[in-house]
Amino acid sequence: MTSFLLIIANVIFSYRGFKDRYFFDKYKFNPNAIKKGENIRYVSSGFLHVNQGHLFVNMFTLFFFAPVVIRLLGDISFILIYLVSLYVGNLITYRLNKHRINYNAVGASGAVMGVVYSSILLYPDMTLYFIIIPMPAYVFGLLYLWYSIYSMKNVRDNIGHEAHLGGAIAGFFLTILLKPDILANSFFTVLILMIPIIYFYLKNR
Repeated sequence: MTSFLLIIANVIFSYRGFKDRYFFDKYKFNPNAIKKGENIRYVSSGFLHVNQGHLFVNMFTLFFFAPVVIRLLGDISFILIYLVSLYVGNLITYRLNKHRINYNAVGASGAVMGVVYSSILLYPDMTLYFIIIPMPAYVFGLLYLWYSIYSMKNVRDNIGHEAHLGGAIAGFFLTILLKPDILANSFFTVLILMIPIIYFYLKNR
C-alpha cells in the first residue's frame, strides 16, 4: 500500500509537470536555483519525470523492489529509505554539478536506486538482470556501482548517474543502520559493495 501511494504521488506530480511547463521548471533540480535557497528542489524534482516512459521505468522498478524492503523492514523504514535516498542522490548531484548553472534534472531514480540497493542487501541471492544477463543481486549491485562511477565522467547520455549512485549509497548505509545484523548475515555482499563506494569517496573528497 505504501509503495502504491508513492507511485500515485509520482504519477500525479509528473503529469502536472507534463502539462504545465511553469510548474515543471519551478520544481525541477537546478543548482543555480538551489544556490538561491530553493532547497525544496532536492525533493520535488524526484516526483517529476521527463515523459511517460521515464515515469514508467522508475515506477515499475519501484513496484518490483518495494515489497522486499517493506516485508523485511516495514513501511516506515521503506519510506525513510526512499526519501533519504532521493535527497542524498540530489545532494551528491549538486556537489558535483554546482558550477553548471544550466544543469537540470528530474526523476525518482535516486530514490528508486536506494530501494534497489536496500533489497540487494536484504536478499542478496535473488536474480537480477544486467542488460539481459542474469546474475545474483550482489553481482548486479557491484557492476552497477562501477558503471555509475564510470558513466558520471565518461558518458553523455542525459541520465543522472550521480543521483543513481548517491541514492544507491544512501540506501546501502541506511539499510545497514536499520538492520545491523546484515553485517553478519551478508558480510560478503557488504564488503564487495563497499569497494566502489570507498573508491568514489576517495576520488571525490
